This record gives sequence, C-alpha cells and structure tokens, in this order.
Amino acid sequence: MIKSPEKLADKTIQFSAPVKANSPELQQLFDFIALGASERDRDRILPYNVVELIRHSRLGALRIPVAEGGGGSTARELFEVVIRLGDADPNVAHIVRNHFSVTERILRSERTPRNRRWLKAVVDGAIIGLASTELEVKRSGGGQVANTKLTPDDDGYRLNGTKYYSTGSLYADLIFVRVLVPDGTKAFILIPTNREGIDLVDDWDGFGQRLTGTGTTTFKNVRVEADEVIFETDTDKDNLPYNIVPQLFLTAINAGIIRSVLRDATNLIRTRPRTFYHAVSEQASDDPILQQTVGQIAANAFAAEAIVLAAADGLDHLPAAQAQGEEAETAAALATSLSAAKAKLIVDDLALRSATLLFEVGGASTTKKSSNFDRHWRNARTLSSHNPNHFKARAIGDYEINGTPLPQRGFF
Repeated sequence: MIKSPEKLADKTIQFSAPVKANSPELQQLFDFIALGASERDRDRILPYNVVELIRHSRLGALRIPVAEGGGGSTARELFEVVIRLGDADPNVAHIVRNHFSVTERILRSERTPRNRRWLKAVVDGAIIGLASTELEVKRSGGGQVANTKLTPDDDGYRLNGTKYYSTGSLYADLIFVRVLVPDGTKAFILIPTNREGIDLVDDWDGFGQRLTGTGTTTFKNVRVEADEVIFETDTDKDNLPYNIVPQLFLTAINAGIIRSVLRDATNLIRTRPRTFYHAVSEQASDDPILQQTVGQIAANAFAAEAIVLAAADGLDHLPAAQAQGEEAETAAALATSLSAAKAKLIVDDLALRSATLLFEVGGASTTKKSSNFDRHWRNARTLSSHNPNHFKARAIGDYEINGTPLPQRGFF
C-alpha cells in the first residue's frame, strides 16, 4: 500500500510513524504540496503523487491515539493542520475531508474487532473516501437512499447502485458507502476501493475544487462481507446526533485559503515593479492604501483561524460529556454544532472578501491566467456552496428565537 517517499528538492522526506501535528516533517510535506498547487489547479493535474506522499506520512492517523499507533492529536490540533493544508492546497485538504470524518466516527465507537481492523488500516496509511449522495433523492443531506442496495449472497451481500459527489474516493483505499439493506433500513459499509465491480469516475466539472475527485461511483454486483456492514442497531456504531467534523473541515479549508491569499498579496506588493501614476507612493510597498488592504486580509486570516479553532475546542469536550450520559453528550454536541455553523457563516464571507481584495493590490495584471490568482475565489466559493449559508443562518436563527434544535443529519 505504501510506496517510496517522494523527493522535496534534493532531500528525501523522512516521516516519523506516523507524522505528528507539530513535526518539522509535516511542514516539509506542506511546503512540497504548496509548490505545485497553483499549476495543478490551473492545468487540472490530479495530485496522485501528493496523496501518495500523504499516505506514506500516515497523516490520516493524526487523531488515532498513540497507544493504537496514531498521532494522538486533539481535535484542535487536527483543525490547525487542516488550516495549514488548506493554505498549501485546498484541493488536497478537501480530498482527505471524508477520511477524517469517517475515522472520527470509528474513534467514537466501541473498539470491536472490525473497528480495530479499520483503525489499523488507517495507521498503516490507508485513506478513506465517501459515497453517500444520490441524485434520485429529492432532499440532499437527509441520509435518504434510493438505489444503492445490498442483496443477500451466501454469508454476505452484493452491492449495486450509483453515488455522486464521491469526494476523495478517486484517491482512496477504502470507501464508506450509505446503503439500503434487504429489510429496507439504511446502513453503512466500509470496503476496499479496488474490489471488483467498483468504478470511480472523475467527472466533477465545477469551476472550483477541480482536483478533489468529486465524481460518480458505480457499484455493479460488488461483494460485501457481513462484517463490513454497519447497521443502525449495531453497538459499535457511532450515534453522535450531530456530524460536526465534515462541516467544520470545509470552513477550516476556507480559513487556509485566506492565509494563501495573504501570502500572494504580500508577495505581489513586494515584487511589483511599477504602480499607477496617481498613486500616493512611487513604490507599491510604501503605498498606505495597499498596506491597508493587506492589513485587512491579515486581520481576516487571524479572525478566521481563531473562529475555527474555537469551534474545534467543542469537539475536544465531547468525550467528557459522553461520560456523563446521553443527555449531556447531546447538549454538548448541539453546542459544538452551533459553533461550527456560526463559524461557517463568518469564515466563508471572510474568505470570499479576502480573495477579492487580492485583485485590489495588483490591478489588471493579476487577472492573467498564468498567475491563477482567481483559484482562491473559485475554491472558496465552491467550498461555501457545499452547504448554503442562508439555510444555515435560518437554522441558527430558529434556535436563537424559538429554541429549536439544529437538524440532526447532514450539514450539521
């Protein structure tokens, strides 16, 4: 599964096992990813080599306890890493979003033999993708399944159906799939992506996040073993009422994009050879208007990061709440989901405004296709669109006014 490490300039990146959140190797990895990010985005070069390097680093085991072979990071540390990876390349950050979401589900669950097996695969470098959405379902995000079904096959099952928006699965070793079981109830399965009958198609044509492999997945008579099916009634199933990690993950990537915008804006002004004849300074770097613009982007980056990490702190409080019982856990999960929802509304806006301000510091020359500065806005806009803010704001407002709990399915 794990191939030879890639080269960073003339040095081989030597990873610890696995890489830690604050290790110098991790910064080397992000530096390597950032080097080719703009070119990959502009020319639509799928980052297989980058994902292989992430696999080799075992970054995906960041949250698994040290005693189980992982990095032992807190949720706050995970989201610090996500912001940094979103800064380096938001496409790559988005590719591993579902991996961390599914891994978190397993970590919150009882350590049965199959959950230990799956966590061991992650420690060994496996990356998990997701296939959940079906276009036949009229209301997205509600967990409904229309055509992806299991049928009995001896002591196991066969899977047939089609999923869309399977972000990250093109690069993954395992895929987490929402299915219908023979009695008509819903379940999840976790199976290898290389199993016969699975077809992963790169047909995502969005104007942003173009390299995430967010395409169509078809299953044709795929064999599924009995212990690969997670039923709603299973004792080792995660039952947290809110799925907080995936929504906050996207917000963290947008916070990372603001960091990248700040770096590009600063470099533009430092290296700008000329300015407008009516500018107040002969050198762009001395222009107070441009200084003010960069200052605003810097403030946006600081605020976005602080907001994301404040929301992530709630995830670190969940285990203590769980120990106090279901009522305490539900209340803590609701509070954390509210924090993540509020964070999204603010950070999305800061990301889009910052991406626009970048063009204010460089003028028309910054619109050249070769520079690809428009990728920041395109990517931030696409990430924001995954979960429309007006629906999110309405749910928050309903809670504040009427005490109505947030929806307990997708997007919250």
